[in-house]
Amino acid sequence: MKRDPGLYDYLPYHRRPRIEWPGGARLAFWVAPNIEFYELDPPKNPTRTAWARPVPDVLNYSYRDYGNRAGFWRMVEAMDRCGMRGSVSLNVAVCDHHPEVIQACVQRGWELYSHGTYNTRYLFEMSEAQERALIQDSIDAVRKHSGQKLDGWLAPALTYTERTLDLVAEMGLTYVCDLFHDDQPGPVKVRDGRLASIPYSLEMNDVIAYNINLVSPRRYGDIIRRQFDRLYAEGADSGTVMCIPLHPYLIGQPYRIKAFEDALAYITGHDKVWLATGREIAGYFLDHYYDAFAAASQPVHDL
Repeated sequence: MKRDPGLYDYLPYHRRPRIEWPGGARLAFWVAPNIEFYELDPPKNPTRTAWARPVPDVLNYSYRDYGNRAGFWRMVEAMDRCGMRGSVSLNVAVCDHHPEVIQACVQRGWELYSHGTYNTRYLFEMSEAQERALIQDSIDAVRKHSGQKLDGWLAPALTYTERTLDLVAEMGLTYVCDLFHDDQPGPVKVRDGRLASIPYSLEMNDVIAYNINLVSPRRYGDIIRRQFDRLYAEGADSGTVMCIPLHPYLIGQPYRIKAFEDALAYITGHDKVWLATGREIAGYFLDHYYDAFAAASQPVHDL
């Protein structure tokens, strides 16, 4: 019986090599807007349906489309005012459907990383050839529309096969956000190559805050500040990572944006905070700490 996913070894929080971020920063901070496209009537997947209601689910489609039409632009302006670049978790089909959105990201020096082609096409039950083609589509689309090398991966709708992270590493990406298990980067166990896991917090995710925990905007802003305060304090001993994953159709609602911007201004107003992208955090960890973390880690004990 398989008792753990076998994707990473165990290394207790307070017995790790000490991380020192650039410039003596205590905390590496990144913001990850999920810029997505949901098809109204996507191809059927044998294990999961795309919509809660029968097709055509115009209600839920248009609710998410609000993000690309209005919410994204409101979110961008708030991040601009705080001097914060984004690391975009991108459904790469947006490059074709809404090129204006991609242009706005590229002009600001934001990173584009992959969240699959569409958020309504799942990896469940894909063949290896299909999965390779999906990853290659992301590599090609990001290069074509931004000139960037694709480095990061967050699986579309958080769906996987047992080979996903092996293929991501094999095809030249350097980090993944799919392991929600830590507040520091760590090595991922793959067949070939070196792959880092970068913290991407479900607890800070606006989907969890607003759609599941049903918090108010003011409470969400308070949660962000509390997360930062604790990780910033702990970062005095060894560098930590904080991520805020966003969805423009949620955070970009008019009554929510100020609470987010105020919390973002609070974080960016501190010294010893590295305002980074996912690629920058992963690259620094891979160059300076990957080997030490891998050597210090131990396999999970099986029974």
